[in-house]
Amino acid sequence: MQKKDFYFDLPPELIAQTPLQNRDASRLMLLNKRTGEIEHRHFKEIIKFLNPGDCLVLNNTRVIPARLFGVRENSGAQIEFLLLKRIHDNQWETLVKPGKRAKIGDTIIFGEGLLKAKIIALAEEGARVVEFEYSGIFEEILDQLGTMPLPHYIKESLADKERYQTVYAKHEGSAAAPTAGLHFTQELLQAIQEKGVEIAFVTLHVGLGTFRPVKADNILDHKMHGEYYVMTEETAEKINKTKENGGRVIAVGTTSIRTLESIANDYGSIRPCSGWTEIFIYPGYSFKVVDCLITNFHLPESTLIMLVSALSTREIILNAYNEAVQQQYRFFSFGDAMFIY
Repeated sequence: MQKKDFYFDLPPELIAQTPLQNRDASRLMLLNKRTGEIEHRHFKEIIKFLNPGDCLVLNNTRVIPARLFGVRENSGAQIEFLLLKRIHDNQWETLVKPGKRAKIGDTIIFGEGLLKAKIIALAEEGARVVEFEYSGIFEEILDQLGTMPLPHYIKESLADKERYQTVYAKHEGSAAAPTAGLHFTQELLQAIQEKGVEIAFVTLHVGLGTFRPVKADNILDHKMHGEYYVMTEETAEKINKTKENGGRVIAVGTTSIRTLESIANDYGSIRPCSGWTEIFIYPGYSFKVVDCLITNFHLPESTLIMLVSALSTREIILNAYNEAVQQQYRFFSFGDAMFIY
């Protein structure tokens, strides 16, 4: 299967640069994964298409202010860090720009010495492993010095950084938001629960590996980067009960779907656990637990559109994407949503 098989033409003006004033005011495309039938709605109407006995699974990770700007200790040269994932205690895998200025043994100073980082190893694709030195609480220092790591295709600054967090974000650790969840309000979630839909949370700390371009022409040669997940006993019980009772498991976002499919056994049963996943889902994959997906519109030739295509067919998904372009849907992180059922 070739990368080019997942290409579609996306006009740059359809890339959403700012969030809408109201989270649930986004447009919603309903897509029947078997027939390809399409309906156009608004996100606040999603409740009409959820049934009592369904289970909605959301990723409650929280984005950290992962972009840091500092200087090399010995030269004063400016350096930019993007924290990807915590490896152990004060050690992080980090993207560094410009990379040629970041050699093993170098020390980078942030906030006039409030935070220091020593580069201790090289990682995959030019990343660095760094060890931080500081006094106090790392998260508080990061909140003081760091900025929100908006995706590269968003050129405008964000007036309220909480708009790049879901309303249920809880566990800090992500370098990017699970953006399908940005459409939900507390009021909408409450109404969904009152309808008899179970709400369950998983945690998957999103790394930039999810969004890195597929460079290999043959997608089977692409390797996913590891992302850390946590499945609680409470959530596992809710999902297993839903399956036993014939309800649908509806993943909110590709991060939720990757977590669930990494954990489920061949019979679709979920167990409480934590660990790292490198699962790569593409057409031909047989889903074990997830029935439906709420997701945003993704990049051409990305692992995300490949995952979405696996839930239906490549032809149906690309037809829906072309329809979204024609109907002027907004794409990517702050864009509109689709419900694949």
